[in-house]
Amino acid sequence: MLDERELEKYNRQIIISHFGTKGQVALKTSKVCVVGLGGLGSSIVYYLAVAGIGSLGLIDQDQVELSNLNRQILHYESDKGKLKTKSASEKVTKLNPDIKIVEHSIILDSSNIEDLLSGYDFVVEASDNFETKFLVNDTCCKLRIPFVIGGVYQFEGQMMTVIPGETACYRCMFKEIPTPGSYPTTSENGVMGTTAGLLGIIEANEAIKYLVFKNHEKLLVNKILYADLQYNSYETFRIERDKTCKSCSELQLDQA
Repeated sequence: MLDERELEKYNRQIIISHFGTKGQVALKTSKVCVVGLGGLGSSIVYYLAVAGIGSLGLIDQDQVELSNLNRQILHYESDKGKLKTKSASEKVTKLNPDIKIVEHSIILDSSNIEDLLSGYDFVVEASDNFETKFLVNDTCCKLRIPFVIGGVYQFEGQMMTVIPGETACYRCMFKEIPTPGSYPTTSENGVMGTTAGLLGIIEANEAIKYLVFKNHEKLLVNKILYADLQYNSYETFRIERDKTCKSCSELQLDQA
């Protein structure tokens, strides 16, 4: 399923031990959805595109603003006022014209998320708010779609990967959506572009590893990665799956 051009284009991946043409075909035939096309989402989409993912779904309702550009590398000054889905799609097409792109310029909510995410092999959550993160977590658990979820703030970032029915989920860790106003936000206190870039790359790498290797031991499952780029501190913390979790407990999944 790979022609000569593709074999040359992805050569540096294909020659990696245990990756091979089988791994590249796995990427080519995969469908990945990215929720959020900001700082995290920009680097996620960029590296999924150049890796050769076959189909990319892009979800974001916002338009490009100048204040986005310190970290959102898919968008340029000339894109100001343009829908982020459109801006991202244009860049991805230039990066890799072989990829099928599905644009969803829509506010993600409980009324549409199941229809939007159904059919994808993996979801990468890259939003900037807890409401969306919990919504994606709960829906992916219900639909049994593996996903990675991340967030950034100033020089700090955190992320985890979830295999519904097998590993701990985001709600096992954080339980409930924090009350609005009870936590700091990047719009109020800022975020470094390098932080979003690095954490986004790791999220993209988790998606690629899942699709290629299908080996959960290689993923950030049942733990959360915390990075502080100001002090070059990187730690992982173990998370136990909550048997009574409202999203991923066996009772909830059986009823889904």
